[in-house]
Amino acid sequence: MANPTAAMLVIGDEILSGRTRDANMHHLAGELTEAGIDLTEVRIVGDVPAVIVDAVRALAGRYDTVFTSGGIGPTHDDITADCMAEAFGQAIDVRDDARALLQAHYDKSGVELNAARLRMARIPADATLIENPVSAAPGFVVENVYVMAGVPSVFQAMVASVLPTLTGGAPLISKTHAIFRGEGDIAGPLGELAQANPDLSIGSYPFQRDGRYGANIVIRGQDAATVDAAIAKIAAVFP
Repeated sequence: MANPTAAMLVIGDEILSGRTRDANMHHLAGELTEAGIDLTEVRIVGDVPAVIVDAVRALAGRYDTVFTSGGIGPTHDDITADCMAEAFGQAIDVRDDARALLQAHYDKSGVELNAARLRMARIPADATLIENPVSAAPGFVVENVYVMAGVPSVFQAMVASVLPTLTGGAPLISKTHAIFRGEGDIAGPLGELAQANPDLSIGSYPFQRDGRYGANIVIRGQDAATVDAAIAKIAAVFP
């Protein structure tokens, strides 16, 4: 039985401009792999409402689950919540449940819950809140889309809170065999191995070490015995 599928939508001009390096995709990919959920597509879009709306609609219709990161903070360019409301035809305003979370957090910190911070309580009407144990401002779930913060520590905390609620499949098993030969030498046998094992993902990743060329052959699959057998076959040809 095939694993559930997922996609990720990374939102923010700062990612596309190179000012900020995205760490959230790497983290999410690792967590989903362990949960047996296949991350199949990742898109990065800027802070353009029409582009965000189009992208989330497309991904939500194609995959079982979509995760977004970025654009739910207090500033004028944090437009993700409004875009999600538009994408799914929901009203959006400051919600009492989200406001209460923020009020308690800022009261404890001795900080005013001003109009800017209150923007983080604007949630689509039918969404379910995602807990944020780091800074209180919640993420939310609208239909099959999990909308989360861009700050890595907050994103990771939100992922940890939502993963147990998702149905996973078989975790992906990965084994690596290093070969000190050029890819041109190993392409033929590797292609034959891939053709004989359609249930496996077989990749070749070249490297150079101490002046020697080689490639790491990475074989991934859900059945440990099949992965081990494929590694043994390639090791027999290229010890």
